[in-house]
Order: sequence, then C-alpha cells, then structure tokens
Amino acid sequence: MEQKIRRDRNMGGNLRRLREAHRLSQEKLCAELQRRGCDIGRTTYAKYEAGQLNIRASVLIELRRLYGCSYDEFFWGLDGG
Repeated sequence: MEQKIRRDRNMGGNLRRLREAHRLSQEKLCAELQRRGCDIGRTTYAKYEAGQLNIRASVLIELRRLYGCSYDEFFWGLDGG
C-alpha cells in the first residue's frame, strides 16, 4: 500500500526572497540575528529556507524587525488562494 506524505506549507521561499532583497548571505543574517539575541546557526536557518524545519516564532519576530516588513511578507502566497 502506497503511503502519501502530506507536506505542510512552508515559508522557505519567502524567507529566501526577503533575505536576498536585503542583500544578506545566510551567514551575515545569522550573525545579525545572534547579535540581536536569537541563538541560530546558518545550518538551522538553511533548513528554514529549504522547508525542512519550521521557523521559531522568536526568529520570525526578529526577522520582521530587521527587515522592517509586515508578517504578511512571510506568509505571502501560502493561503492557496
């Protein structure tokens, strides 16, 4: 019997788009997040962008502050509508 794995929607593409729009490498972004009190490494952040790991709310809050954007930017296109 074939088992189908349902993939949850992920915001990895939006995270990548925002990071690249601010001309940051993953390394520089993680260094800035660490400076702001978010304990996150590049490997973990890469998993967020790849959709392999769900992003923590504390990281999302700090990214919104860093980018000066609304939370809608992170969820753009994920509603399927």
